[in-house]
Amino acid sequence: MRKAERLFQLLTLLHSHRGALTGEYLAERLGVSVRTIYRDMQALSLSNVPIQAEAGVGYRLLPGYHLPPLMFSEEELEALLLGVRMVRGWSDDSLAQAAHQALEKIQSALPHALFLRHEKNSGTMQVPDHHRQVASQFSEPLRDAIKKQQVIVIEYCREDGEHSRRTLWPLGLLYWGSAWTLVAWCLLRQDYRLFRLDRIQALQEGEGRFSLSEKLSLQHYIHLQQAHIRSQQHKAQ
Repeated sequence: MRKAERLFQLLTLLHSHRGALTGEYLAERLGVSVRTIYRDMQALSLSNVPIQAEAGVGYRLLPGYHLPPLMFSEEELEALLLGVRMVRGWSDDSLAQAAHQALEKIQSALPHALFLRHEKNSGTMQVPDHHRQVASQFSEPLRDAIKKQQVIVIEYCREDGEHSRRTLWPLGLLYWGSAWTLVAWCLLRQDYRLFRLDRIQALQEGEGRFSLSEKLSLQHYIHLQQAHIRSQQHKAQ
């Protein structure tokens, strides 16, 4: 990593944290020695960057300092543009529009030649947008219900063709590579259940709102799934 890029990453880390960061933490994040961090901090200070160093505590930026214009490495820009294309291709219309607006802001902050070069070379990693039309119908109201912790009622058609009506606590949306899936707490089953968005026939608000807890949340569901996978892997060994 070039020194200029490393210095900018140091500034980014310091700017994104309110508290002080130790030299050991910064060295680990950037993959360099603590001695290199000491030299970099001295270089930043000599460049009139207002860094406060406190023995035994760490480094912090003084309030009021603003970062210079955006700078991205080649791979960072490639990852960023790919992420924007994924949102535009796989999310609902509202998020797709937001991704497009974010891309315009990034474009305005980057050297024009650099942005054009990456757009021209982006053909090797394409994101088909055939999933967005399916996701758009219920994705936006589901995202709104998740944020508000609003109880919902859905009409659902299972893979075997059986129809059901479920009252749910919507917890989050997961994308598995082929379809968006709602993770919810099902009041009928009193357990976590998954519902593919392309199989939801109708959706409406239910009565009341719900509360999250350590034992009832999207994070808890993911933790349970990860534990199950580890258990299965252990049994297979």
